[in-house]
Amino acid sequence: MKKRQIIILATMALGIFLCMLDTTVMNIALPAIQTGLHTDLNTLQWALNVYTITFAALTIPLGRIADQIGRHKVYVLGLILFFTGSLLSAASSTVIILISGRELQSIGAAIIFPASMTIGINSVELSKRNEAVVVLGITQGLATALGPTIGGLLTQVWGWRGIFYINIPLVLIAIVLCLLLLPMRNEKNVRAKLDITGMLLAIFTLFSLTLALVQGSEWGWSSSKILCLFVGFVVSLGLFIWRETSASDPMIRLDLFRYRHFTGAIIVTVFAGIFFVGMMVLMPSFFTKIQSHTELEAALMITPASAMVFLFSPVSGLLLKKAGSRLLISLGIILLAFGYVGISIMDPDIYWQFAISCIFIGAGYGIIIGPITVLSAGNFTGELLTASQSVTGVFRQIGTVLAVAIFVSALSTNLEIAKVQVWSTAQTEIKKISVNQNERKQILQTTHKSLYDTGSSTTKNNPSINSQAQKKIVMAETNCYLIKHNGTQWPTAAKKKVQAKISVTVKEKIRKINQQVDNYRQTISKTAKKKMTIAFIKPYQVAMPFAWMLLLTVFIFEKGNKNLRKLRN
Repeated sequence: MKKRQIIILATMALGIFLCMLDTTVMNIALPAIQTGLHTDLNTLQWALNVYTITFAALTIPLGRIADQIGRHKVYVLGLILFFTGSLLSAASSTVIILISGRELQSIGAAIIFPASMTIGINSVELSKRNEAVVVLGITQGLATALGPTIGGLLTQVWGWRGIFYINIPLVLIAIVLCLLLLPMRNEKNVRAKLDITGMLLAIFTLFSLTLALVQGSEWGWSSSKILCLFVGFVVSLGLFIWRETSASDPMIRLDLFRYRHFTGAIIVTVFAGIFFVGMMVLMPSFFTKIQSHTELEAALMITPASAMVFLFSPVSGLLLKKAGSRLLISLGIILLAFGYVGISIMDPDIYWQFAISCIFIGAGYGIIIGPITVLSAGNFTGELLTASQSVTGVFRQIGTVLAVAIFVSALSTNLEIAKVQVWSTAQTEIKKISVNQNERKQILQTTHKSLYDTGSSTTKNNPSINSQAQKKIVMAETNCYLIKHNGTQWPTAAKKKVQAKISVTVKEKIRKINQQVDNYRQTISKTAKKKMTIAFIKPYQVAMPFAWMLLLTVFIFEKGNKNLRKLRN
C-alpha cells in the first residue's frame, strides 16, 4: 500500500476504534457512575443499551445517506456528533443527561462506522482490499475487547468522566486528518433509497426484546407487559423480514444470507459476542462491588482476555487458509466454553483461577473473530462487500445489546434474591443481640439501608455502644438505683461507690453486647459476600451449556478450505 492509503486506512481504523470502544468502555465504570449519579444498575444499563440499539438500527440507513450526500462530508459530521455526545456524557449530572449524551454519541457512531468501512476499503487497490477488511474488522474486535481495560485505567486516573473526555482529542485528530486527506468537494454520490420502514421496524424489534429482557424480573416474566413485548418483538421481526424481502433498497440485503460462509459468520458473530461481552460486562462490577478492588485493579484483572484477543485475532486470520474455518472456529468455541466452565466452578477469592478462565475466553474469542472477519467478506466485491460489512457491524452490535440485556438482567434478578436471603439472615441473627426491641430495630434499619440503598455487601455502619454512650448508661442506671433506694441525698463518696459498681456491671454487659454486634456484623458481611458472589457467578453457570451448544454452528461452514477457494475464484 502507498503511504497515503495507509494513513487513510489508519484514520478510518481510528474512527471504528472509537465507535466500538464506547460499546464496552463503560462496563468497568458502572459502579462509579452508579454512585456518582445516584442511580440503580437497571436504569444505568440503558446508557449502554441506547448506544448499541441506536448504533445497530441506524448504521445502514445513515450509511445510505452518506452515500447520497457524500461519504467524506457526512463522516466528518458523524465525528462532530460523536464529539458533542462525548462532551455531554462527560458533563452529565443525572442519568437522563448521560443517556441523552450516549444517544447523540450513537448517532455519530452509526455514521462513522459504515463510512469508515466504505472509505477504508475503497482507499486501497482491489488486490489489497481483503487486507483492509481484515485490518478494519480486527480493529472492531480489539476495541470491544480493550474497552474495559482502558475504561478502568481512565476511571482510576480521572474518574468515570474520563472515559468520555478521552474521546475529545482523538476525535479532533480524526477530524483534522479527514480534512487533510479526504476531498470534500465533488464527491461521487451513489443513488440509494432509504428503507425508513425497515429502520423503524428494526428499532422496535431491538427495543421490545431488550426492554422485555431487562424488565422481565421486575415486571414478572408472565406479566401482560412482558408478554406484549415478546409478541411485539415476534410480530415486528416478522414484518421486518417481510419488508426486507419486498423493498427495492432494503436496510439489510437478505440475499447475503444465501451464502453459507456469510450466514455462519453472522451467527457466530452474534453468539460469540454475547459470551465475550457477557464476561466483560459483569466481572468488573464483581471485583469492585463485591471484592472491593479499585477500578484500575479490576481492569487489570480482566486484561488477560483483552490481551488474548489482541494476540490471537490476527494470527487466526492468517491461519485460516491452512487450517480451514471449521477447525479454527471449533477451537475458538471450545476455549470459550472452557472459560465459562472455569468461571462456573472457580473460587472467586483465588485470582489465578479466574485468570485462566479469562485467558480461555479471550483466546477463544480472538481465534473466532479472525476467520469470521474474513468469512463475512466472502467473495463479495463492490457494493455487496460494503453491504456485508455494514450488516456484520449491525449484528456485532446486536450481540452486544443482547449480552448486556441478558447478563445484567440475570444479575439484577440474582441480586434481589441474594438481598432477600441476607435480610432473612439478619432478622434471625438480630435475636442473638441482648438489646431492647428499639435498639434491634435501629440495627436492622442500618442493615437494610446498607443492603438496599447503597447495595453494599458490608455492615460496617451497624451501631455498637461506644464509651460516650456507655457513660450515659452508667449515669442513667446510677440515678435509677439512687432513686429506688432513696439515695439521692447520700454523701458523694457513697454515690461514687454505687456508680463504680454499676460501671463495672454495665461495662461487662456492654462488652458482651458489642461482641454480639461484631458477631452480627461478621455473619451478615460473610453471608452478603457469599450470596452476592453466587448472584454474579450464576449467570455464567446457566450460560455454560449454551456456550458448548455454539459448537453446532461450525457445521454451517463448509469443510476444509472450500470457503477460501471461493474467495480466490
